[in-house]
Amino acid sequence: MDKLSVRQCAGVPFHAAENYISRLIDKGYKVAICEQLEDPKECKGIVKRDVIRVVTPGTVTEGNMLDEKKNNYIMSVFKKGIYFGVSVCDVTTGDFFATQIKDTNNFAKLIDEISKYSPAEIVVNTAFYNTTEEISKIKERFNSYITNYGEDSFTSDYKEIQGKYKFENDAEKEINNLEDRLFEVSAINGLLDYLMQTQKVKLEHINKIKLYTTTKYMTLDISARRNLELTERMKDNSKKGTLLWVLDKTSTSMGGRLIRRWINEPLIDVKEINKRLNAVEELKDGLILRGDTVEALKKVYDIERLVGKISYGNANARDMISLKNSLKQLPELKNVLARTKTELLQNLYLNLDVLEDIHKLIDEAIIEEPPLTITEGGIIKLGYNEEVDKYKTAMTNGKNWLVQLEAKEKEETGIKNLKVGFNKVFGYYIEISKSNVSLAPERYVRKQTLTTGERFITDELKKLESEILGAEEKIVKLEYDIFIEIRNKIASQIERIQKSANIVSVLDVLTSFATVAEDLGYVKPIVDNNSEIDIKDGKHPVIAKMLPAGSFVENDTYLNQEEDRLSIITGPNMAGKSTYMRQVALITIMAQIGSFVPASSAKIGVVDKVFTRVGASDDLSMGQSTFMVEMMEVASILQNATNKSLIILDEIGRGTSTYDRLIYCVGCC
Repeated sequence: MDKLSVRQCAGVPFHAAENYISRLIDKGYKVAICEQLEDPKECKGIVKRDVIRVVTPGTVTEGNMLDEKKNNYIMSVFKKGIYFGVSVCDVTTGDFFATQIKDTNNFAKLIDEISKYSPAEIVVNTAFYNTTEEISKIKERFNSYITNYGEDSFTSDYKEIQGKYKFENDAEKEINNLEDRLFEVSAINGLLDYLMQTQKVKLEHINKIKLYTTTKYMTLDISARRNLELTERMKDNSKKGTLLWVLDKTSTSMGGRLIRRWINEPLIDVKEINKRLNAVEELKDGLILRGDTVEALKKVYDIERLVGKISYGNANARDMISLKNSLKQLPELKNVLARTKTELLQNLYLNLDVLEDIHKLIDEAIIEEPPLTITEGGIIKLGYNEEVDKYKTAMTNGKNWLVQLEAKEKEETGIKNLKVGFNKVFGYYIEISKSNVSLAPERYVRKQTLTTGERFITDELKKLESEILGAEEKIVKLEYDIFIEIRNKIASQIERIQKSANIVSVLDVLTSFATVAEDLGYVKPIVDNNSEIDIKDGKHPVIAKMLPAGSFVENDTYLNQEEDRLSIITGPNMAGKSTYMRQVALITIMAQIGSFVPASSAKIGVVDKVFTRVGASDDLSMGQSTFMVEMMEVASILQNATNKSLIILDEIGRGTSTYDRLIYCVGCC
């Protein structure tokens, strides 16, 4: 903890801890959680206490503090010279990605990566933190907590992590050589050390790191993401009114997170795009197939985050029942996928592990409606463990004996209102009302005096008390130990569970695309490597959904790399020029994430980058006027665009005079 200083300490009520933690995190604080490390009953003197975890904005795992359909990312950025290494993790799911930026305009590319993930927290090395101008720009643009984590942890030693983690490339093929990825390695090492320092546990669900290149996906810079409102509205950062809002009909939290990631990472591989499109087509056309899929998906809980809780060691018995009920749906999903024919859906079928052994373990061991805590017993089913059964029998028999004892004492003493009771302070007792105390036999030993009567104990009741309470105390500890053993067994199978959860997520997103296509009348686009964009009767997906059916005026678009590289759009204010231009970009993005599109037909030649220059505004905090912002953005486009890029320019060259020219254009570079 030498790198994590504590500024203020305060105690809060245990039951209200999450509320206080949430408020502190929102205000930019880190919260250290301390607990007793010993059982007070088994130690002498002061009970040992220590920090068991430090909660930071990027390491929040508490469910009430998280959006279930949005990843909570923590990012690590390592800078050396003009190059960057970047790693990103969601500790609630175990997702871990890394890349390095070694090109021109590297800081601009870093800004684009931050924009893609929108991390809650960014951990940086000191060399980068001391680059005041760049850090200031990040703070201005993003609501991310920035942590200076020194230099020592950002090492380029790859041998140790290569032995602990599985590394995969974009095509999910294992990587064994990290020597040419040292910037990524440094960022990974820095982030892993930070997580170890703050979380204090070995995070078993972080077992695979995906190394990607920024050229794997369509490049969407920060301006394009903001202006096209892919996942958040510019006005209030809300989901409604975005492309995500239109396409997200997912049934699970996992699918909700994945569809957001797909929208932020459109593919440029034609083969992979068409695999998705073919799968969506089969699900769209197969009404019964899609219905059976949705029905099963609706019963699946958030397996990814349940696995995260198991890894953290804070999953309770109710979480295990949620996991069991989710796993119960996997055989049904497997049966549904068995009826499919397209390549992607068949791959999902072949790779889906239904995890019957894990479902069976939980089903046989844990009762259907367990208590919230795991330290009070009442968790393990009869028949799972002989010793638990023995103690439960003793407790049941003991309570029957108490009923019999009460009846016998009433008969022997003649006291009809005599009763046998229990409380945590005095244990078991025989209670007699004040008017009948004189009838108590000599073998009754007074235990407690009440205003309404007396409480007594007998040798026989003492013996029963010892047996019952002894069994209760032993069974609580035994059930706790058995539960921990079960949780550890499941933790050893985390990689299998994660793989199945990912398959469920992919199926959920494909089904969502199919549902939207059916509901809104979208068509399957033709996606190839040609240089044409040919859209017939295209509509803006968001505006068309918001307007009454049939009121959006459809339009055509044709662009290529030859005579039709540029379209200039003119017209009066409020004529729909900006809507038209944005719809071309959105339809292209939709096609490349594998979604059907709002048109009567669409042919999309794969686009590698989308650039937007929309609107006119000052960026005074950065010392830039409207004109300067325009010129810098256009210069960036000219420097980075390729012959496969789609560019949207809106209001370029607009001055203050009524005679100044307005240019609206959309085109392929």
